[in-house]
Amino acid sequence: MKKLITEVAGVVEAPGATVWEDLLATMLPGGRREGGFTVADFPGHTSTVEVTGHTIAFQGGWWYRGEWSVEPHPQGSLLVHRVFNVADRMRWGVGMANRFFIGFRENTRKGFAESLARAGQRLGCATRLT
Repeated sequence: MKKLITEVAGVVEAPGATVWEDLLATMLPGGRREGGFTVADFPGHTSTVEVTGHTIAFQGGWWYRGEWSVEPHPQGSLLVHRVFNVADRMRWGVGMANRFFIGFRENTRKGFAESLARAGQRLGCATRLT
């Protein structure tokens, strides 16, 4: 069971296949690009990665799951990032462990906006938050 914590999205004025390939190269540099596998995020920590269709999901720790997807949009592509609580135990403690997510939504939106702008620079196209 997963509970949505926050969602942010932005338009990338480029074809979906181009945006997808850029997302793969950014999120999984030099690594596998399909199926399920684990990656070392930083020393002593691993995440499970799932690549299906046009979605990349990272799940790690006891509660976190982040999903990035590329969807069709009239001006190109819609890049969406969702963060879920997937804790199967002590679900009630996730909010407390994360200071009740105070500032989390804003920080996620800010980080996503910066990533979106960098994608636009790499692809030579306009981007904007929705």
